[in-house]
Amino acid sequence: MAQSRNIDAHGESVLSGKARQQVLWIEESVLRLDSEAGDSGAEQKPCKQARQSDLFAGHYPKANIQIPMQFQPASGPLIELCNVTVMRGANVALRNLSLTIGQGEHVAILGPNGCGKSTLIKTITRECYPLASEGSSVRILGRSLWNVFDLRSMLGIVSNDLMTQCTREITGFDVVLSGFFSSIGIWPNHHVTDEMRTRAAEVLALLEAPYLSEKPVDEMSSGEARRVLIGRALVHDPKALLLDEPSTSLDLFAQHELRETVRKLAQSGIGIVLVTHHLSDIIPEIDRVILMRGGQIVGDGPKADLLTARSLKDLFGIDVELAQRGGYYHLW
Repeated sequence: MAQSRNIDAHGESVLSGKARQQVLWIEESVLRLDSEAGDSGAEQKPCKQARQSDLFAGHYPKANIQIPMQFQPASGPLIELCNVTVMRGANVALRNLSLTIGQGEHVAILGPNGCGKSTLIKTITRECYPLASEGSSVRILGRSLWNVFDLRSMLGIVSNDLMTQCTREITGFDVVLSGFFSSIGIWPNHHVTDEMRTRAAEVLALLEAPYLSEKPVDEMSSGEARRVLIGRALVHDPKALLLDEPSTSLDLFAQHELRETVRKLAQSGIGIVLVTHHLSDIIPEIDRVILMRGGQIVGDGPKADLLTARSLKDLFGIDVELAQRGGYYHLW
């Protein structure tokens, strides 16, 4: 696929050096610092953090990058990581991790705090970059290079980090509507169409939450806020949802409502990738479980094979008892 690059006053590609870190999706999905300028000995750098608002803004003005791309229907696995290593400061958060998740699969990624689950999600969303190494790659729906505006219609992200960005009064309707602009809330520069408003209302109806339309987010319960965030991710009718610790801070009633909502979405054909350390978050529709510990995958297979007292004892490092009821697993 052809790709245009601007050249600076020194004749160097803007895709090298610092600007290289700002590319929407890096070819082969690894950060190859200065490789295009012929600096083959460039030092591998730790994971670079990017603000989520930048990630989904669809442009990087500092890099002045032009990437002509015609959108094509996506094919290939939903997520495909090969030999990925990610640093968080001086620590190895993911170590030589390889993972493939197919389109339409319902998968749970389970592990204790600090095992690398959230870093894995941030690597997929390009908030973290893997170290550059031969044979390392990250592909989404079969492609390593994406226009972010096209990608967001394929993959919806629901993260607790998003809610921390709500620093002003925003209604539930505006949170859902802002999914079209990859922002938090609606701003004066946003052009909202009637079609967008209709779609936002449809999503709130699907989630049985029209009553949250005019309610400010800072007056919502944690469960209500989580629901409008799911709505924000659904406005583009994505192929899959990535849910990062969705039940955090929810009471029992809100947890039940959340799980019923996720079940409804899974049954509608949307792929579910659930990242959690709570066994009871794993809905009956999820049939594949991936176990993570120490930045590595230590188990991957059918739910019935991996969710055993012995494997969970090894995973969490304590003696546990396990029970199953109504398709859910419970641990104590």
